[in-house]
Order: sequence, then C-alpha cells, then structure tokens
Amino acid sequence: MDTASAPKALRKTLHDRGMRMTPQRQLVLDAVRELGHATPEQICQRVQVTAPTVNITTVYRTLDLLDRLGLVRHTHLGHGAPNYSVDEHEHVHLVCHRCGRVNEVPCELLSPLGGTLRAEYGFELDASHLALSGTCRECLAERASKAERAPKESE
Repeated sequence: MDTASAPKALRKTLHDRGMRMTPQRQLVLDAVRELGHATPEQICQRVQVTAPTVNITTVYRTLDLLDRLGLVRHTHLGHGAPNYSVDEHEHVHLVCHRCGRVNEVPCELLSPLGGTLRAEYGFELDASHLALSGTCRECLAERASKAERAPKESE
C-alpha cells in the first residue's frame, strides 16, 4: 500500500469494525511507516514531535490495535520491546547477539524450510515475523582475527 492510500485504508478498516479514526492513530501509523522498524518508545518520540501530549500508553494501545487489524506487525529482535513495521515490509531479521546489529534478508531464503515444515508437520511458517539470532559477519571476522593473534598453547 502506498503512503497516499494509507490514511484512507486505515479509516476504512476502522470504520468497517465500528471504530473511528483518531489523529493519534494516524500519527502512530505514519511514524511506523517513516521509521521502518521501531520500538514503541521510538515511535512515541516521533509522534511527540507533532503531538507532544501523546503518551507511551496511547502508543502501545494504538500499536496493539494496528497489529490486530493487520496494518502493522511486530517482531521480537531479542530482549526488550518488540519492533514494529508496516505489514508489507516483510523480511527475516538476522540479529547478532554479540554486537546487536540487525540485517534483513528476503523471506524466500526460508522457503525450503517452510516447505519441509508444511510437508512433515502441517505447519505454515510466517517468516515475516521471524528474527534469527547468531553472529554477524563482522563479529565472526573479528573473532577469527583475535584467534589468529592469540599465542598458540604449544609455543
């Protein structure tokens, strides 16, 4: 969905469910779109630039509603608050547990795993909600470099 049609889509989705559009709801959705990935605290900071009276509780409630409506999605990238992104922003997150770096890779990389899970377990994988923990390329290189410089025990 493009940015221009987002307000109309949100208004229609809310109206269809007997809810009304509020400026706070629109500001939260706009902040998620602008930030790409963000915690509720980051979203709140962005919203407060325009509407200083909007508090974190309102942001959490709005994110929960938008998530239930399918307009945003959340991903847990490790410990702490979830990260939110717009629904069409789909990819798998690779989270380095050493430095905290987050890289994005296409969901299609997990298609073989998804096929196996479906065939053998009757389970449909939603890779767009997925974060995998590990060690990034840079941290692996740094670790290898330190290992090469370390004195060998046999010497």
